[in-house]
This record gives sequence, C-alpha cells and structure tokens, in this order.
Amino acid sequence: MTTMTTMTTTTTDTAGFGLARTLRLGVSRVGYEVRGYFRQGDSVFFTFLFPLLMLSIFSVAFGESEFGFDEAGAALTAAEFYLPGMLAAGVLLSGLQNMSIDIALEKGDGTLKRLAGTPLPVVSYFIGKIGQVLVTGLLQAALLLLVARFAFGVELPTEPERWLVFAWVFLLGVTTCAILGIALSAVPRTGKSATAVIIPIVLVLQFISGVYLAFSDLPEWLQNVASVFPLKWLAQGMRSVFLPEGFEVLERGETWDLPGVALVTLLWLVIGLIFCRLTFRWIRKDS
Repeated sequence: MTTMTTMTTTTTDTAGFGLARTLRLGVSRVGYEVRGYFRQGDSVFFTFLFPLLMLSIFSVAFGESEFGFDEAGAALTAAEFYLPGMLAAGVLLSGLQNMSIDIALEKGDGTLKRLAGTPLPVVSYFIGKIGQVLVTGLLQAALLLLVARFAFGVELPTEPERWLVFAWVFLLGVTTCAILGIALSAVPRTGKSATAVIIPIVLVLQFISGVYLAFSDLPEWLQNVASVFPLKWLAQGMRSVFLPEGFEVLERGETWDLPGVALVTLLWLVIGLIFCRLTFRWIRKDS
C-alpha cells in the first residue's frame, strides 16, 4: 500500500513538473517569437502596419464624405466608419495570415525539422506562437486606437460595457485566427508558395466581410457567403463597440447579434483545433 502511494505521488509530481516545464518553455518562446516577428520588415508592414496604413488612406481620401449620422445628428466620419473594420482586419492579419505564412516558412526552411529533434514540446511551440500573436495584436490595436483618436479625432467609447465587449471579441478573435492560421499552414506545398496561397484568401475575406466595403451594400448572396466565415462576425462585433447607437439597423437582422458573434467564432475555433490536430506535423509527410 505504501509502495503504491509512493508511485502515485511520484507520477503526479512528474506530471506536474512536465506541465510546469511545458508552460515555462512556452512563455520563454513568446519573447523569442515577438523579437523574431519585429525583425522581419515585410511581416511588420503587411500584418502589423497594414491596417493602420489602410485606415489612414481611407480617412484622408474620404475625409469629406459622410457615412451616416448618429442619434444627435452628427455626421459619421470616414475614420469612425473604418476603424472597427481595420481592428477586425488586424486580428485576421496578426493571427491567420501571419501564423500560417510563418509556420509554412519554418517548415520549408527546416526550422521545424530541427525543432523536432529537440526536447521542445509541441504545446510549448504553440504557446509561443499564440502568445506572439496576442502581444503583437494588442500592440497593433492600441496603435490603431491612438492614431484614430489623436490623428483623426475619433471619439472612443466611454462606457465600460463597450470595452468589455471589445475585450472578449478581440481575445476570442485573435485566438481563433491564430488556431486557424496554424491549421492553414498545412495548405502551401512549400514555404516559398505560402505568401501566394495565403494572402489572396485573406484579401477576399476582407472585401466580402465588411472591412473595406459597407456590408449592407453587398449583394445578399455574398453576405450569405461572408456570414459563414468568422471575419464578418468579428467586424460586426467591433462595429457594435465603436459605432454610435442606431447603426445596428444596417446589419442583417437589424441587430449587432453578439451571441451570434460568439457562437460562430467559437465554432471556427473548434474547427481550427480539429484541423490542427489532424494536419500539423513537424515535418511534411512528402518531405
């Protein structure tokens, strides 16, 4: 009996040590991944700064246009109209685009093959990648909000409940997009083809999901297609935070439908986890 108790205690301690080690290695890789991300000029431009660039272009180009009126009768500016879409696009770019291209490149140049020969647990690798997406996504969102407020005069929400909605939409969105990015990294046949495969997918999603175009202006059949994917719902969730009261009438069903935002995004999170489990390999099968 004493021997059995000792073995059970030892097994529990070993498991606890293994979990602690996995988490410690994962957290240490977050810093490594963030530093590596900001050393890549193309990644910084096309994922980190791209939404800010598009917000600036739209705000200047359509600065004299009116995008509706709030309940007080004040005109909605271009910067106010495009800010929610750019925040949602930033989540997609930081998560799905950046993650899928980065992992595909690491497969192609042999980085993952070398990591497979080290004691690094795959969970620690994922923690590092997702942590990097979370850190860079937060920095990107903060930069967008600061520029929108001080460069383009956008009045940000003051109600705590709106910022609470922003927090869960952002965290759920960035996690889901990161997981989907890991799953999508299995699609490019080589690291060199990753950009050509991934970027068109991301661009199409942005155009049909209400990021660059008003979602209500799209044909109904295209709205139906976009409603299948998470970006449309993330943009809708962001609009519920930053657009004035009354603009929900422009959404499908004339409501922000935040439960729908959560449900569809969680569904894609589960789908992404399943595909990650089925498709992720340190080394491609055809290598």
